Amino acid sequence: MDNILEIHDVCKHFKDVKAVDGVNLVVPRGEFVALLGPNGAGKSTLVEMIEGIQVPDRGQITIAGMNWKHHKNELHKRIGISLQENHFMEKLTVYETVNLFASLYNLPESRVEEVIELVKLQEKRKALSSKLSGGQKQRMALAIAMLNQAELLLLDEPTTGLDPTARHEIWDILSSLHKEHGLSMILTTHYMEEAEYLCSRIVMMNKGKILAQGTLGELLASNNSSEIIEFSLDGHFTDVEFLRWDGTRQLTWDNARQHGEIHVASIVDQLPVFLAKVKEQHLDLSKLECRRKTLDDLFIEMTGTHLNATTEEN
Repeated sequence: MDNILEIHDVCKHFKDVKAVDGVNLVVPRGEFVALLGPNGAGKSTLVEMIEGIQVPDRGQITIAGMNWKHHKNELHKRIGISLQENHFMEKLTVYETVNLFASLYNLPESRVEEVIELVKLQEKRKALSSKLSGGQKQRMALAIAMLNQAELLLLDEPTTGLDPTARHEIWDILSSLHKEHGLSMILTTHYMEEAEYLCSRIVMMNKGKILAQGTLGELLASNNSSEIIEFSLDGHFTDVEFLRWDGTRQLTWDNARQHGEIHVASIVDQLPVFLAKVKEQHLDLSKLECRRKTLDDLFIEMTGTHLNATTEEN
């Protein structure tokens, strides 16, 4: 299969911080990949090296068989970039802003109108940039990133700070670009639901390294996927080992919150056992929730921290 991106043994250090530490990654053409990890995991630094903004200390990055050292001008035509923060000229309208960037590629007006329609900003085409909401500005940034019909679109946390409605609007646009246009995309995010919803493959990063990669199902299956019974108790308990039984894979208890989690192979089979033990001990439940294991659960198991935590700055 033709690969749009190949990364071999790439490292990037800043003083004593190993921002990216020996990363290897191959992305076939047409794939939508998520780089998932907490702030400071190395995601943005890796993407900046793919974009040619940063130069690796070691290793090699090729895009469509080319590298930044020998094919700089050609690669600028092959990639599109959408960043977490964008600053536009406030007195220009949406159309004028997109058209300004289109002029850098000598693109016709028809392409400007096409990308404005793709990101669903037709009704805002005459609105000033200063009057746009955060989500609308991000959609305009996407329109600009797509102008040159790039072969690889790089999305660096494009929905951070957006409200849920704006975030889902971005998701719908990205999903359409992938499914209907077959665009190759790499998304950095620390939102597990974003990676699950959008991407066909998830690459989990922490402290500059790739911890695991695969589809959501593959990641959970390869790490002894469990279903989880979450519960809180009325009263004060320092030890709930009396709730453990043969079907329990893992039991965790938080004294401060009086909150526990029990990992089991099947909630259908094991929930009746849990409820029987609660009744037997004359306990009062203030909360009971049953769910499947998530990427955040998996990340905690692998690293001891949540996906929304912050590690060392990269």
